[in-house]
Amino acid sequence: MTDQSKIPLPPTGPSLIERAAGTFDFRKVLQAPVPAAPGAPAADTPAPPPVAAPVSPLAPVPPVPAAVDRPAPEDAQPVLDGIPAEQVFKGKLHPIDRLHLREQCLIEPDGAVTELLEEFRIVKRQLLLTAADSRAGRGAPHGERILVCSAHPGEGKTFCATNLALSIAAEKDNEVLLVDADFAKPSVLSALGLPGGPGLMDALADPSVRVEDCILGTDIPGLFVLPAGNSTGSDTEFLASARTRTVLDRLTAHAPNRIVIFDSPPALAASPASELAMHVGQAMMVVRADQTGEAELRDAVNILSGCENIRLLLNCTRFSPTGRRFGSYYGYKE
Repeated sequence: MTDQSKIPLPPTGPSLIERAAGTFDFRKVLQAPVPAAPGAPAADTPAPPPVAAPVSPLAPVPPVPAAVDRPAPEDAQPVLDGIPAEQVFKGKLHPIDRLHLREQCLIEPDGAVTELLEEFRIVKRQLLLTAADSRAGRGAPHGERILVCSAHPGEGKTFCATNLALSIAAEKDNEVLLVDADFAKPSVLSALGLPGGPGLMDALADPSVRVEDCILGTDIPGLFVLPAGNSTGSDTEFLASARTRTVLDRLTAHAPNRIVIFDSPPALAASPASELAMHVGQAMMVVRADQTGEAELRDAVNILSGCENIRLLLNCTRFSPTGRRFGSYYGYKE
């Protein structure tokens, strides 16, 4: 058994009753000095300040490194909602053969004033006014996006879309992006003599592809082209996906002076036109005077009902009911 002897009380000090009554001052115990180890300095003795090593007057003094402003990478841009705050198209500028444009009866930049040029000057003015109203909060949103369509193939939609883009590119306060959205039969690149490459459908099908990297610059100031890209067989389904809104926003966001023109497939021949119409603020239906019937035109307009503002453009007319002859005032002759 363990030793059960009593713990001896200290010779002097308070009794158990005094400690139970709280008369014992524990602060005196806490403040009692602790004996120092032999050779160690006292606790309240301040430590001597460190002595700096002597410096020779002839020793070189190391310079203090100054703050260096490192330039940001060229690709680094402020980002707002996942979109660069300043959406500027960059890349190689591709030359466009002016003779090739003239052979296809397209507007020739810096060329003579022609009847065709004057006609598209009037056409674009109405569209630009609507786009300006849309930016100001009047009318339908996305008025800077214009869909050019037709009821059937061969009615001149690509011809009108390309000339409209060339005409808007001549504006001093606007730039234009011509998008080839006819994925099954793209023809914008061949009309302008531009090389092929990835385009809109590639950006819609592959999230790793940035649509702005697919845009082609041209030597015509203010004119950019986005190819159609590789057809997938599910073009309409990709256009109907939520990603389409994100991709198209990257083309127009933070660029108040940019007009985007979509060369759409024919409304009665392919389904993507109806999906594209829901992402634009204006649609221009090309009507061929000697070919498009009234019933076909009504059906095509109904398919584009996702767009609130639809205009008609009469193409291939042989006469003018009002006798207008644009361009003759500038010396144009047939």
